[in-house]
Amino acid sequence: MNTYDTIVIGLGGMGSATVCELARRGHRVLGLEQYAFDHTLGSSHGQSRIIRQAYFEHPDYVPLLQAAYEGWDALSAGSATELFNRCGLLLAGPDTGEVIAGTREAASLHQLPLEELNYDTAQRRYPAFNFREGDTILNEAQGGYLRVEACVAAHLAQARHHGATLHEMEPVSDWSRDGAGVRVTTDRADYRAARLILCAGSWTGPLLASLALPLEVRRVVTAWFPTENPAFTLEKGCPVFAFQTPDGFYYGFPELDTRGVKLACHAPGLPVADPATVDRHVTAVDVAPLQAFARQYLQGIASAPSDSTVCLYTMSPDGHFIIDRHSEQEQVTFAAGFSGHGFKFCPAIGQILADLSITGKSELPRDFLGLKRFQ
Repeated sequence: MNTYDTIVIGLGGMGSATVCELARRGHRVLGLEQYAFDHTLGSSHGQSRIIRQAYFEHPDYVPLLQAAYEGWDALSAGSATELFNRCGLLLAGPDTGEVIAGTREAASLHQLPLEELNYDTAQRRYPAFNFREGDTILNEAQGGYLRVEACVAAHLAQARHHGATLHEMEPVSDWSRDGAGVRVTTDRADYRAARLILCAGSWTGPLLASLALPLEVRRVVTAWFPTENPAFTLEKGCPVFAFQTPDGFYYGFPELDTRGVKLACHAPGLPVADPATVDRHVTAVDVAPLQAFARQYLQGIASAPSDSTVCLYTMSPDGHFIIDRHSEQEQVTFAAGFSGHGFKFCPAIGQILADLSITGKSELPRDFLGLKRFQ
C-alpha cells in the first residue's frame, strides 16, 4: 500500500496551496483530485478573483490577507505567468452600508491606506463608471485581481517541484481511521497516511458526514460583456470595482481579454442538491441582474454577454470560513464554507492547514473560523 505523511483531498484553490505548502516543508504528500486539475466544475475557475486587504466582512481577516499577499508575491516570483495584478480596487456605496463602513473599520484597525474620493474626482478619474451622487467612493490602491486558473496551476507546479505526488481524475470513495493514521480509498487504490486534509469544496459535506457541517451549496453565475470603451482597459487605469447598490452587491474586472468586462453579483444564488449534477446552462434570467447593473452603472457595455460560467458557492451559516481539526479524529483537518470569498486567501489557508495538521495550532489567526462557533 502506498504510504505518505499527508493526503490532501481536493486540488482546487485551497488544496493546491496546501499540497504546495506541505511539499515545501519537506513532507511526503499525496494530492487527489476527482476531476482534471484544470476543471471548471467547482469554485476555482472563471479567469479572475478580486483581492483586497481592507476587508469589510470582518477585520480579523486582515492578518490572513497580509499573509496571503506575501504568499501570492512569493508564488508570482517563481512563475512566468502573471498571477497577481495590483490594479487597485474601487468601492462605491452608501456611507452607512456594510461595504463602506466595514472597509473603513478594517482599514482603521489595521492602519491600511485608503483613499476617499468625492463624486467629481471619481467621475473624472474613472470615466467608465456612473457613480450615484451621495454614495461614498473609496480607492484601495493595493487591491487588484488574481488569475485564478494560473494561480492553481502555479501552486501545483511548485508542489511537484518540491516532490508532491498529484493525481487527477481519481475520486475518493471513502476514508477511515487506520491505527494512528488514516486510510483513503479511491477507484484506483488504497493509500495510507499519518494525516488527512480535506479541501473538497462543495463535495466536503459527504466526506465529513459525521460532523454534519452546516454547509449549503449554491449556484452563482458570472458573465463577460463586450465593450468598445477604452476606459475599461488596464492601460487606461481601470481598477477592479465593487458597488453596493439597492439591488445587491455587484463587482467586476477590467477588460482582460476579448470577452470584455467580467461582472458578477455577490449573492447566495440558487440552492444545489448535488454539485455533480448542477445545471450549468446559463439562462436569460441568470444574466438579467448583471445586465441591469451594467446599464445603470457602466458606460459603453454591450447588452448581451459574450460568455458566462457557473460557479459553486459553499455557504456557511454566517458567511465565514470553517477551518478546523476533526473533533473526533485529530489526524484529520479540513477547510470548507468559503462562501464565495475565499480564493484570495489560498496561500494563508494552506499555511494554516499545514500547521493544524502537523502541530494542532497555527500562528496565523483562525480561532474565529473554528467549527465550535456553531455549537
